[in-house]
Amino acid sequence: MPSPFPGMDPWLERPGLFPDVHESLIFLIREALTSKLPEPYYARIKTRVWIEDTQRREPDVSLKSPTVRSPSPKNVSQLASHFTDVGMVAVAIENDDDPIEEGFLEICSADGDRLVTAIEVLSLSNKSPGNKGRKAYLKRQAEYLESGVGLVEVDLLRDGRHTTAVSLSRLRSKVGTYQYHICVSGSAVGRQRFIAPIRLSDRLPSVPVPLDPDVPPVTVNLQPLLDRSYESGGYGRHMHYELTPEPPLTPDQQTWAETILRAKGILPPVTTEAPRT
Repeated sequence: MPSPFPGMDPWLERPGLFPDVHESLIFLIREALTSKLPEPYYARIKTRVWIEDTQRREPDVSLKSPTVRSPSPKNVSQLASHFTDVGMVAVAIENDDDPIEEGFLEICSADGDRLVTAIEVLSLSNKSPGNKGRKAYLKRQAEYLESGVGLVEVDLLRDGRHTTAVSLSRLRSKVGTYQYHICVSGSAVGRQRFIAPIRLSDRLPSVPVPLDPDVPPVTVNLQPLLDRSYESGGYGRHMHYELTPEPPLTPDQQTWAETILRAKGILPPVTTEAPRT
């Protein structure tokens, strides 16, 4: 099932789903870049690691059904035999402070493995105040900007604190109303930021990804990648379009979204009662 929306699907922002969207987009952007990057450039997936012991952790699986019961010791033992019988080894959980990993992309030059450009799809943790994932992201962002490394930030989340390298006041003064946006920074584009504002009704744009100052950028069209992510992830199978998305839309946006969903046959048509005589 393809996505019913022309651009970003606001239902994809749900905390229990967006981490999967995030990882899928990272992989697909790398795939698209690999087919376009000239030699000696190449793209690689990297991970940022932190330990989050106080905030809600990501990826967020959100298994909070009241019907989930704690297993009895007998059931645990019986279930464990399915794993040990095939040679798997049980390891006790010592604490809940395991590292959390978050993927991002780097474009490097094979000449000395020099970092040229980083591509970040912002995550829920990146935009959550007080989250260690946000602190780790902002530290890395500052390192990119100070070193002149190119930085492409893709923000497909309406919720959370403003995070990209352009200031919120300047962003709003330049582009007005927006729901999502992309920010491109780095020495290759000089002392400026390039912003692509994205509204709910917009298709995701084609984004020039800067390389070195004397090398033309390569362009990645994000909308087909999001569409592929939606279909390959089977998101349409477990989307609850009858529920309010997280975060909620404004009344006008909700009306716009429901009109599309009804036109696609995903929501039932609005029925009106005949006047009584």
